[in-house]
Amino acid sequence: MLKLNTAELRLVAKELKAGDSILLSGVVYTARDAAHKRITQLLENGGELPFSLKNSVIYYAGPTQTPKGRVCGSFGPTTSCRMDAFTPRLLAEGVAATIGKGCRSDAVTEAIIKYCSPYFAALGGAGALAANHITSLEIMGFEELGCESVKKLMFKDFPLYVATDIYGGSIYDRR
Repeated sequence: MLKLNTAELRLVAKELKAGDSILLSGVVYTARDAAHKRITQLLENGGELPFSLKNSVIYYAGPTQTPKGRVCGSFGPTTSCRMDAFTPRLLAEGVAATIGKGCRSDAVTEAIIKYCSPYFAALGGAGALAANHITSLEIMGFEELGCESVKKLMFKDFPLYVATDIYGGSIYDRR
C-alpha cells in the first residue's frame, strides 16, 4: 500500500490509478448532506466557511457516539452520491480529494478530471476499524447538526482505495 499525506495529494494525484490501495495520514474534514448545503450557501453569500476548502480533503461520514476513552465512535463512510449536487462547486473551490463510498455522477467525474481531485473509497461496514485510524477530532462548524457537523480529523494510515482517478478511471466502471 502506498502511504500518503493529505498535504501531498495534489503532487501525487497524477500517479494514482483507480483500484490503488493507499494509507492516508493528515488532516481531513467531515461534511455530509446538510453541511454541504450550508457550505454552498455560505459560498454563494460570501459567508465565512468553517474551514478552508483550498487543498482540503472531505470525508463523507459522521461518527456514532464516542465511547469512553476513545477519540470517536465508529466512523464509516456514507453514500457519496448524496453530495453530488454540491461536489463540482467544492472541487472548483480547491478541495483536493473526497472520501466516501459508492459511485459518483458523470458531473462529479468530469469535475474530478477537470480539477485533478481524486475520489477515494473507504470500506463500508468497517466504521469501527476506521475509527482506529483517527487520532483526533475537533468540531469546526454547524455543531447543531450533531453527527453531521463539520469535524476536523487527524488520520493515521487510514486505509482507502482510489475509486475515481483524475483520468476518469473508476472501480465502479462496468464497461
